Amino acid sequence: MVKRLLLISNSTNPGEAYLDYPKNNIKDFLGEKPLKIVFIPYAAVTFSYDEYERKVNERFEDINHRVTSIHHYDDPVQAIQEAEAIVVGGGNTWKLVRMVHDNKLMKVIRERVLAGVPYVGWSAGSNLACPTLRTTNDMPIIDPTSFDTLNLVPFQINPHYLDDHPSNHGGETREMRIAEFIAENRDVYVVGLREATMLQVEGRTMKLIGNRPARIFHHAKQTLELTSNDNFDFLLS
Repeated sequence: MVKRLLLISNSTNPGEAYLDYPKNNIKDFLGEKPLKIVFIPYAAVTFSYDEYERKVNERFEDINHRVTSIHHYDDPVQAIQEAEAIVVGGGNTWKLVRMVHDNKLMKVIRERVLAGVPYVGWSAGSNLACPTLRTTNDMPIIDPTSFDTLNLVPFQINPHYLDDHPSNHGGETREMRIAEFIAENRDVYVVGLREATMLQVEGRTMKLIGNRPARIFHHAKQTLELTSNDNFDFLLS
């Protein structure tokens, strides 16, 4: 089976409805036929899983799909084993990873996706597809038990990547923080995934979707700016 991933930087652009900009990309990725989609809402912290499910379904109904949140199932592992697609929402990556570990879902999600079940994630959901959570932007509000995540791609993603250094801000820029990461992890690529962009993986090929370039970091190599016209397959090797 071909591994299929749609890894989205952010859920919402300013002035737009929730999940509005990527909805047609999600539809193209999942196809026309309604699927049994299991939604993982564990990154939610300040609102309920029911609210999160409702919010996602408001947009998914536009594309003839519907999700069922995993918190409704008595057996979360069985839910993933029977899912025809897996969707992981954004929020706090540390909380998401902790809950996925606590519910013993890391292994089964990985197995199902490697067997061909489509995976859609945005923000924290994209971080979860990486080898570790260590390039998240989120505050560590909870002990994640382990930094290890799904390892569905061999590189790290930094969602919501920003070039800006705001005035009156004395802290590190995003680029500086990633420079620290690659100094300590010298064999790992990091993709700075800007707002309104996404990576689509189909087996051994990957493409960038969106009008903004992605920034590619590696300790031993020149930092790159790659557009949707460029080849991203080297990141999967």
